[in-house]
Amino acid sequence: MVFTRRNLDWWCERGILFLILGMLMFAPLAFGAADSWAFLVVQGAAVVTFLLWATRLWLKAKDRPRLLWPPVAWAVLAFTLYALVRWLTADIEYIARREVIQVLVFAGLFFVVLNNLRGQEETEAVAWTLIATGAVVSMFACGQFLTHSDRVWNVFSDNPSRASGTYISPNHYAGFLELVIPLALAFLLAGKIKIVPRILIGYALVVMLAGLTATFSRGGWVANLTGILVVLGIFLAHKNHRLRAAILLAVLLGGGTLFVTQYLAKTHSYAQRVKAQDDSAGGRIDWSARVNMWRAATAMWQDHPWFGVGPAHYDYRFREYRPEMIQARPDRCHNDWLNLLTDWGVAGAAIVLAGMGIFIAGLLKTWPHARREENDFGSGQSNRFAFFVGAVGSLSALAVHSFMDFNLHIPANALIAVTLFALLASNIRFATEGHWVRIFQRERLLIMGTFIVIAAALVFAGWRGARETFWLARSDRAENFSEEQTTRLEKAFAAEPKNFMTAYEIGECYRTRGLEGGKDYRQITERAIGWYERAEALNPHHAYSLLRHGMCLDWLGDHTKAEKLLSDAELLDPNGYYLVAALGWHHVQTGDYAAARACYLRSLRLYGDNPTAQNYMGIVQDRLSALASGRPMLPRLP
Repeated sequence: MVFTRRNLDWWCERGILFLILGMLMFAPLAFGAADSWAFLVVQGAAVVTFLLWATRLWLKAKDRPRLLWPPVAWAVLAFTLYALVRWLTADIEYIARREVIQVLVFAGLFFVVLNNLRGQEETEAVAWTLIATGAVVSMFACGQFLTHSDRVWNVFSDNPSRASGTYISPNHYAGFLELVIPLALAFLLAGKIKIVPRILIGYALVVMLAGLTATFSRGGWVANLTGILVVLGIFLAHKNHRLRAAILLAVLLGGGTLFVTQYLAKTHSYAQRVKAQDDSAGGRIDWSARVNMWRAATAMWQDHPWFGVGPAHYDYRFREYRPEMIQARPDRCHNDWLNLLTDWGVAGAAIVLAGMGIFIAGLLKTWPHARREENDFGSGQSNRFAFFVGAVGSLSALAVHSFMDFNLHIPANALIAVTLFALLASNIRFATEGHWVRIFQRERLLIMGTFIVIAAALVFAGWRGARETFWLARSDRAENFSEEQTTRLEKAFAAEPKNFMTAYEIGECYRTRGLEGGKDYRQITERAIGWYERAEALNPHHAYSLLRHGMCLDWLGDHTKAEKLLSDAELLDPNGYYLVAALGWHHVQTGDYAAARACYLRSLRLYGDNPTAQNYMGIVQDRLSALASGRPMLPRLP
């Protein structure tokens, strides 16, 4: 076979398509690509797509290729540049860099999809891939629910009464379905497809609705209902689809009501999920917990209004603003809109909201061209129209669910949303030719150079992250706090010297071995202090680094310096039950048992199921009783 520029360009285009489709399948199946290793696979595939597009631009040098640049592309570019600046000014560089890497990956994929997958064939391939993946994941979810399985692949899940599919969280699986169900519904009603594929889409839709029901995700139910109503509402206004949409709406409402009242409402899982009280301290995040997390996020934003606390910093700043009733680690604030304002400030939120406004204006401008002409003789069926309506329903559902959860921070769901967003934005070309930009030599070199630099940076970051992930995984398999685990953690830190948590965990290894005593306990404990100091420098908001540093000083007998560090730690987590209990341990070391008792009582009020406070409370009570009775504190020597 003779390779010409045209042949090579075709292979590059096919390569981009297959890589995007592969990512759309892989990410949902790999726990939503939330784990480091899974996102590294997505990141690597994205790098290859960037290089393939750069190659296509080089191959088309003589043809003066055109670039599709809709107005919303400016907002995507602006937020990407803002993210880079915000990374360079963030308090916790490691966390900010990981977040900005995701921004670069998804922004780059937006431009790749926009300019390489806008054709009808490619758009349909994306739709079929998503629907097929949604059906497969939902069959897995239905199996989980029926067998009460507590596993997702080879990983244990703490939601045996709720289906999560191939995701860890049922809420994020529901978020995945809200991006696929409206798309399947639109193709079922308006797609120009044969009877067998239509029947298969119908089966897939039923399976996905069953999987959605088994999630018991109330926010997911509301969001999916929103997406379905948007799709059906559009079709009800379209004469060619009105009857089918009305019949399907009646079936969904009647069948759904009957199913909920006659079966679902009588199940234990429904009663447990919908009627149970919150258990925020135990790790389950429910409605009242969400409200309190939103209040903490609002307080953070009020303290940092213009630029926010930093990319992905909410979880690491939460302890300073923690309300007493929440002892669990929140990860995100369970509201993507508020999380945007908290992490990125007014500046970042303004860019995103402006981009949304531009995008919606583009959809309204495109609508007359996406909609088929109505006539009494035409069927009105069109895959382009079906995709347009389904994708609008999907993104509408995501926007609603974002008020209650953080699906945009689950890479698989973000990847699907970006793909649908880019394909919808590309429809602006049907309304006007004004957004096509002819690329000359200078612009072509600029675009190629930008994507090559981004690809190189992502390769470097990926290699660094892969080595870190490898050694962290190996450290997890070693005996806790052993020399073997310490060595593996030190290798992980050498691969990624900005990860404060690795430094902290190394300090924990040395501290624990130092507490065992022995003739070299002082040297081991001083090593632990050195690692805690590194963690403090890498993350000045990590209360536990200061806490453990102070505990080491207590163990070495320097109670004055320890008290200063513990006081600083308390400012960073004033309502954390574990930190308050650790303050009690400090007072035990100094002999102030009354102060220790007060700390343990408060720790138990914050979280009653607290073995540290429970165990030490008995010791403190005995010491106080001995002091009150005048009995000697220590046994007499012979």
